[in-house]
Order: sequence, then C-alpha cells, then structure tokens
Amino acid sequence: MNHHEYTEMTARLDRYALAPDDVLAEAVTRDGLCFWAFDRTAMPELTGDDPPDRELAARLCAGCPVIDECLELDLRTAGVNTVGVWGALPDTDRRALYPVWRRSRGGEV
Repeated sequence: MNHHEYTEMTARLDRYALAPDDVLAEAVTRDGLCFWAFDRTAMPELTGDDPPDRELAARLCAGCPVIDECLELDLRTAGVNTVGVWGALPDTDRRALYPVWRRSRGGEV
C-alpha cells in the first residue's frame, strides 16, 4: 500500500471522528462478522508477509458491515501496538496507516 491509499482510508474514516469509543465498540462487537460468523479459535494466523496477510485480512472481513468502524476503533485503541486483523487490514498496514490517521486528526505522531 502507498501513502495515497492511506490518505484515502483516513478520509473515509473522518466520519467517525466524533463517535465515542463505546459506540464504535458496540457496533463492531454486535455487527462484526468475526464476532459471530466465525469460530475465532479456528482463524488462520498472519504470516508476517504482506501479500498473504493482506489477502487473508480481505478474505476474513469480506462482506462485513462494520469494516470502517472496526478500523477506526483499532486505530484509536491500539495504535502502533496493533496485532491481528482489524478493519480488513493486517497489523503491518495499520501500523503504516496510524501516523497518517493521527496527522489527519491533528495529532502528533
């Protein structure tokens, strides 16, 4: 992924800037496919390799109605310490997205 793609993602997430964390968390846990459609213990692990991890994240989150809410929540709560799949992105992409997201919200990185 590149800086332009991260900037576009950040712009898409701006609509959640004023949403409280608990509202986002409720939406993600209530409507997120990973919380009710899958056996979480049987989910495949990330490999640490970009193409396979991106493909796995996209596959796990395909059709999920709260992808953006999930991504926003993880960026707020985990930041650079993120692990796993959130918002249809592997942790490596979210770590790269985080500084772009922080700057867009007026925060320092």
